[in-house]
Amino acid sequence: LALSSSAWAATGTCDPADPWESFNRGVFRFNETADRYVAKPVAQVYQAVTPEPVDDAITRIFNNLATPITIVNQLLQGKPHDAAGQLARFMFNSTIGLAGIFDVAQHMDLPRQKEDFGQTLAVWGVKPGPYLMLPLLGPSTVRDVGGRVVDIAPDPRRYAQSTTAFVMTAVDVTDTRADLLAAEKAIEGDRYRFIRDYYLQQRVFAIADGQLAKDDFLDDSLEADAAAGMQ
Repeated sequence: LALSSSAWAATGTCDPADPWESFNRGVFRFNETADRYVAKPVAQVYQAVTPEPVDDAITRIFNNLATPITIVNQLLQGKPHDAAGQLARFMFNSTIGLAGIFDVAQHMDLPRQKEDFGQTLAVWGVKPGPYLMLPLLGPSTVRDVGGRVVDIAPDPRRYAQSTTAFVMTAVDVTDTRADLLAAEKAIEGDRYRFIRDYYLQQRVFAIADGQLAKDDFLDDSLEADAAAGMQ
């Protein structure tokens, strides 16, 4: 994808995966401004004042909370064995692991898996549609936008009291942004294209459950990053 994107850029032709590039770049500029003046500074303060063990524990808590989304989508994709494993993982981490503070299931040969309804739609044969940059939410595709909406239902935060849900979402967003501070140093050249290409590649990798031919990925570093995102 990234190589083909470079080719389109060199010829000045619109990438067929991104026919709305002009609109998307406008949204991207808005997101970059919001990130520069709000999200990134907050994430930097959060990272500076939060000890690494606490930061890691917070990440594990939110990973655990997202597990029901994965379980539902694994069932919809016809993966009952995987769903049973993630259910066991959720139960162990929610109880023995104290709501996910400790990832005890990892030591029980129950590694974290991640599925969403966008992936489910892909398994059902729905095409991704054009790439779409969402205000504040970032990169997506038309298919994945629909997936985001459906995934609200199995998200436990939806059923929390409104103030609690808001605080949890704010902490989750801040924690996620802080975790990306180091990774963004790898971005080179056109930030818009880099983020778009990485997102599209990562989605292909996730939908295929990591089972891709070597030529389907640009390089080992991107493949490793995508694999890490599934852990």
